[in-house]
Amino acid sequence: MRIDILTVLPEMLESPLNCSILKRAQDKGLCELVVHNLRDYSDNKYRKVDDYPFGGEAGMVMQIGPVDRAIADLKSRREYDEVIFTSPDGEQFDQPMANTLSLCENLIILCGHYKGVDWRIREHLITKEISIGDYVLTGGEIPAVVIADALVRLIPGAIGDEQSALSDSFQDNLLAPPVYTRPAEYNGWRVPDILLSGHKAKIDEWRHEQAVARTRACRPDLLKD
Repeated sequence: MRIDILTVLPEMLESPLNCSILKRAQDKGLCELVVHNLRDYSDNKYRKVDDYPFGGEAGMVMQIGPVDRAIADLKSRREYDEVIFTSPDGEQFDQPMANTLSLCENLIILCGHYKGVDWRIREHLITKEISIGDYVLTGGEIPAVVIADALVRLIPGAIGDEQSALSDSFQDNLLAPPVYTRPAEYNGWRVPDILLSGHKAKIDEWRHEQAVARTRACRPDLLKD
């Protein structure tokens, strides 16, 4: 998998994209995470990529020119499954969407910034709009990292135990059950006896019951599906 990220703040992405699972996956050759500075595609001597909005509204708007040139440049080198725009009014990002996108070969993520982007970008250049929640951030860089992290960890070989990803919260529309490790007793607080029994079938049954109970208590909306 290759993910190309277009941003006006490339330095904001350097650390999170080069740590932990994302770094190991890249080192193994399982994925490429490439950050592009949109200012490199500006035709302005000051490398501007924004301008005032028509109609006089407050704030600045990302121009279509630099974005169009950047996407065209990338598409001249390879085909892309999706050109994603991170936006508060996009489709809500969730685990099923992450599962689907993790099967893609090449993705572009455009990080929004300023007041927004010229609407023609969304009309003619973007194929999918994604939101990570009902709130507004300074820009789309953090959502881009969230999306990249969620996708890369699903690539076979990205994490040591592939079954671990399949048992994460939301994979089966349930929250994950409680987990414990050594010591079995601490300050009088004991690990549930069933987990120490070695009886796999009963442990699996307990975990499912706990997952359903936690989901009913914390996210009952998930059980509607």
